[in-house]
Amino acid sequence: MGLLGLAVLGLACLAVAHAAKLGVVYTEGGFVEGVNKKLSLLGGESVDIFRGIPFATAKTLENPQSHPGWQGTLSAKDFKRRCLQATLTQSSTYGDEDCLYLNIWVPQGRKQVSQDLPVMIWIYGGAFLMGAGHGANFLDIYLYDGEEIATRGNVIVVTFNYRVGPLGFLSTGDANLPGNYGLRDQHMAIAWVKRNIAAFGGDPDNITIFGESAGGASVSLQTLSPYNKGLIRRAISQSGVALSPWVIQKNPLSWAEEIAQKVGCPTDDTSRLASCLKITDPRAVTLAYKMPLSGLEYPAIHYLGFIPVVDGDFIPEDPINLYANAADIDYIAGTNDMDGHLFSTIDMPAVDRSNKDITEEDFYRLVSGFTTTKGLSGARATFDLYTQSWAEDSSQETKKKTVVNLETDILFLMPTEMALAQHKANAKSAKTYSYLFSHPSRMPLYPNWVGADHADDLQYVFGKPFSTPLGYRAQERTVSKAMIAYWTNFARSGDPNVGDSSVPTHWYPYTMANGSYLEINKEMDSQSMKEHLRSKYLQYWALTYKQLPTVIGEEAVPVPPTDDSQAAPVPPADDSEAAPVPPADDSQGAQMPVVIGF
Repeated sequence: MGLLGLAVLGLACLAVAHAAKLGVVYTEGGFVEGVNKKLSLLGGESVDIFRGIPFATAKTLENPQSHPGWQGTLSAKDFKRRCLQATLTQSSTYGDEDCLYLNIWVPQGRKQVSQDLPVMIWIYGGAFLMGAGHGANFLDIYLYDGEEIATRGNVIVVTFNYRVGPLGFLSTGDANLPGNYGLRDQHMAIAWVKRNIAAFGGDPDNITIFGESAGGASVSLQTLSPYNKGLIRRAISQSGVALSPWVIQKNPLSWAEEIAQKVGCPTDDTSRLASCLKITDPRAVTLAYKMPLSGLEYPAIHYLGFIPVVDGDFIPEDPINLYANAADIDYIAGTNDMDGHLFSTIDMPAVDRSNKDITEEDFYRLVSGFTTTKGLSGARATFDLYTQSWAEDSSQETKKKTVVNLETDILFLMPTEMALAQHKANAKSAKTYSYLFSHPSRMPLYPNWVGADHADDLQYVFGKPFSTPLGYRAQERTVSKAMIAYWTNFARSGDPNVGDSSVPTHWYPYTMANGSYLEINKEMDSQSMKEHLRSKYLQYWALTYKQLPTVIGEEAVPVPPTDDSQAAPVPPADDSEAAPVPPADDSQGAQMPVVIGF
């Protein structure tokens, strides 16, 4: 080895010898020890990683409690199993009831351990039905690995598990099973971080919670709950807010009774029902509910049975009335431009099939399923608005895009716009920002007109184009770099433009006057700031549609017809036709849909 080589080796050894790392950390439960991962041989930078730290304990269908702690030093080097949930095929379960653990990534420089770093806590999505703090994985590559965000943005990243499905959200609608156990798990994790993160080098007064889909809605709900007063400084909701029509269950008892009936528990008294379910095999309770994914009479969201409820406590009342609780929490909320595509393909599989056409009758039937509470007038007005473009272009591509736009608007964009307006209207010291993610999906099976589908943003926020570079192009790294910069700057300062990372263009705050938002994709410049996103449709849903007379109460429980010969509703020829009302046959068991919101 030459002199130059020896010198380089000597510098490397010196850097490694002086690289900062936490080692053993003392928490309220006891000592924990993670692993220190070197990021480069020469740089000396590293990341301390702690996996599987318990933050609470919980019994079946009960609120979580503080963890009692442990003796000695806890080895926090491996992810714990996810909370008990059904597999994707819904034929069996995986995960554990003992599942309330969190994971921490702490970036370290060369000389001294980090101090007072901003903290970002991730809440995963999955329809309140599935998911885990570490996310899906292929071998040792985990979707929610916090390393790229932590090291690129110089922030601490925390992920955690919370209970999902019936075990996380089953409720009798009264004190016997109040529900929201999964939300309370989330709160316990946030509170644990507040109390303990200083020992890891984090600033307990600068906590940002962020999440996507059900996780984005959870973020929104956590900012609105009085339980989190003083815990959260900032929040980011990606493709999901508290006002989304799939977030609040208005008929929890009917779903609880369906589960009880399936597992042999009494349904005539909620006290007896609750006592029985708590001693029933939790795997049986989990499998008693199956989300139907084909042959649906109504849009898929109506079959989401186990979601948050207004319990008069953790969620004291309708979320629309709770935004004063978020008056001092800086907020980013946004959607993907085709968030509804995934759900459109469940509700109308022809959307992705080039050899299948969509007819006016097909679309009217879908619209009717989303507008049940407004009956005929709601279905007709919505159908007329969304099919206006068909007169000029009746191609199948246009019709299929219309289906996706309808579902994107109803499920994601419109409620997000309402949430932004509510946050801004109630804000005191807090700032409000809006975005639209539009980098197209790379799914090879999708038609080429598909934009950014639901969950497409996750890989960029978590830096997958950098951690698994062979699977991505340079333009994907551009998108990922920008998102991590905006997100972590916001966590640091409350302003996505101000922090340790440079950004491609200035992101101006949201205003109610112009609905300003940043469009995020591979080509970002000053033209990426835009206004009035789909304002005609927003005005329709926020004003025109709401003013239509309600023909079925918000509490109505339509049930899919059992007679397959029943024809699909078609656009009415005149005003004399009755509003399409679902038959009231409850023979479908736990697949009973509930009208949620719309």
